[in-house]
Formats: sequence, structure tokens, C-alpha cells
Amino acid sequence: MDLVRECVPAATRRAGNPAKRTFQALRIEVNGELEALEVAVPAAIDVLEVDGRIVVESYHSLEDRIVKRELARGATSSAPPGLPVEPETHRPYLELLTRGAEEAGSAEIESNARSQSVRLRAARRTRPTPDHLRRRAARETS
Repeated sequence: MDLVRECVPAATRRAGNPAKRTFQALRIEVNGELEALEVAVPAAIDVLEVDGRIVVESYHSLEDRIVKRELARGATSSAPPGLPVEPETHRPYLELLTRGAEEAGSAEIESNARSQSVRLRAARRTRPTPDHLRRRAARETS
């Protein structure tokens, strides 16, 4: 751990042991955690029925960025700007249920220190998409 402390520039050191973040980064990379999340979140959204909800807890900013991006993609129109009428197939298919990311309250943090870094995001499926319907039909026939 002393080697890690010596290699981390003083300006970027935070309180605590810098080896903690270094080993976290190594674990994330070795386990392919971000790649798994990039596959899992769209797959989870894909299997949501209309009015179904998805709730995701992220424990660091890299995870939260992936979740935020996928939920925002579904909550944003894909129609080109300036169209006089938005086609149904381009309307958002998700409604965000949280404004930004929800954080643990002070009581939760006091009883569970690990909850300090958690960010929660939630969305509801508002309509099916053509891809969603096609994959659903394929699942039902197999």
C-alpha cells in the first residue's frame, strides 16, 4: 500500500488510503463490471412491460453515468428537432421517476456508512417500442 501511496500525486489524494480507490479500479476492470452494466441496463429496460418500473442503485460515478445515460436515452425523443409533429415511434418510452439521482438520507448514512456513495435512479416504461414488441414476440414463441 505504501507503493500506491507514493505513486498517487499529492494533489489528487483524498482523505484515507489511496490504495482503496486503486484496488476498486482494479476490481472493476478485472471483473468487467462496467461492461456487464452496459449490457444489463438496456436488457432490463427492454423486458419491462408498459407501466413497469426499473430502479438502479449505483455505488460510484462510473456506474451512475451508465445508468443515467441509458435512462435519459429512453426519456428523450429521438425525432429530429423542428418537426411539426412528433411521430409516435420517436416519442420517449421512459418517464424518469427521480429528478437526478436520489442520495441516501442522513439517518441511513448514520446507520449504514456504505450507503453514503449510493445513487438511486428510477424510470417507468410508458409505451412499447418496435424492437421491444419484436423481441417480446420472439420470447413468446420460443
